[in-house]
Amino acid sequence: MEIREYKTYNEAEILRLYSSVGWSAYTDCPDMLRRGFENSLLILAAYEGEQLLGIIRVVGDSHTIVFVQDILVYPKYQHRGVGSALLRAVLDKYDHVRQIQLTTDNTQKTIGFYKSLGFREMSEIGCCGFMKI
Repeated sequence: MEIREYKTYNEAEILRLYSSVGWSAYTDCPDMLRRGFENSLLILAAYEGEQLLGIIRVVGDSHTIVFVQDILVYPKYQHRGVGSALLRAVLDKYDHVRQIQLTTDNTQKTIGFYKSLGFREMSEIGCCGFMKI
């Protein structure tokens, strides 16, 4: 597996990936997703040869905050270290940043995954989060 920067937006490829994990809020608005990609701080992709396995997309200022906006891995490649490798690559690149944040589903699976990589729930550090959708 190779992790490299995802530089050229391939709409069909990205829509397939997002569809494979059921993220229809993104696939229903492909123009919005493309603009999101174009304005991201960094997008990394995991490849096996030329086969896309997954991506991670981050936004922020790269000095005080980085927000992991999306991390997706094709279901057939999940539980093989792809997501961990993508997230570790972001953590390594932005190890100087004070806050690296993300929002995820409230399931034992996702909580366990992010905690295994050093993340803590906001409530554990005296914070809470808010979202307007």
